[in-house]
Amino acid sequence: MLRAYLFFAVLYCSFTASAQKNWFTVYTDTVQLLADAKWVTKQFEADIAQNNPKLTMGVATVVNTTPYLIFYDDRNNSANLPNWSEVIAPQKQFFYQVAGSEANGKEVFGLFFNGFYLAHELGHAVQELSSTTKPALSFQNEYFANQVAMLWWRKHNRQAELERCYNYAKKMLTTIPSPVPANTTEEAFFTANYEKASQDPYVYGYMQFRQFIKVYEDKNLPDFDTFVKAYFAGLKK
Repeated sequence: MLRAYLFFAVLYCSFTASAQKNWFTVYTDTVQLLADAKWVTKQFEADIAQNNPKLTMGVATVVNTTPYLIFYDDRNNSANLPNWSEVIAPQKQFFYQVAGSEANGKEVFGLFFNGFYLAHELGHAVQELSSTTKPALSFQNEYFANQVAMLWWRKHNRQAELERCYNYAKKMLTTIPSPVPANTTEEAFFTANYEKASQDPYVYGYMQFRQFIKVYEDKNLPDFDTFVKAYFAGLKK
C-alpha cells in the first residue's frame, strides 16, 4: 500500500511540474493543453473554495478554438481555450504584427492565451456563479477579471511570466492606436461599445493590454485571498 501511495504521489508531482513548466507557452499537443488547463482550473477553484466554501464552481475546461480565442461561456459553465494550430490566419497575422515578428507573436499567444487569460476567464466564472443577476459585458467586469488573474498568478509565483506579459503588452501598445475618442473615457467608451469592440482585435486588444498594464502597475492591490474575500463580502451587503 505504501509503495502504491508513493507511486501516485510521484505521478501527481510529475504532472504538477509538467503543468507548471508548460503553461504560458504555445502547446503543440492538444491533449496536454487540456490536461494542464484542467489542472490550473482545479487549483483556481480550490483557492476560491478556501475563501467561499459555499460557492461550487465546477467549470468545464475545454479546448475549443474560435475567433473569440479564449472565453467563459455561461450557458454551459465552461472555460474555452484555443489551440494555436487551429487559430485562423488573420488572427495569427495580428499577433505577428503587434508583437513585431512571427516568433514574438507566437510567444505572445502562449503567454496570454495558453497562459494568463485562463485565470481571467475563471474570474468571469466567479462573477457569474456568485451573482444573483447576470453580470454585464463591461469595462469594469473585464478589469475585475484581470485583477483576479493577476493576483492569482502572483499567489502561485508566476511573477516571471507576468513580467514577460507586461513587457509585451507595453510593446504592443506602441503599435496599437487608441480607439477612444478625446471627449470620453476608456471605461465609458468600451462599456458603450463592448460588442463592437470585441469583434476588432486591435480595439479589443488595446483595452485588454491597457488593463493588464494598469493592473500590473497597481501598487494598492492586496493579495489574492484578501481581494476575493472582499469581493464576496461585498455581495452580501
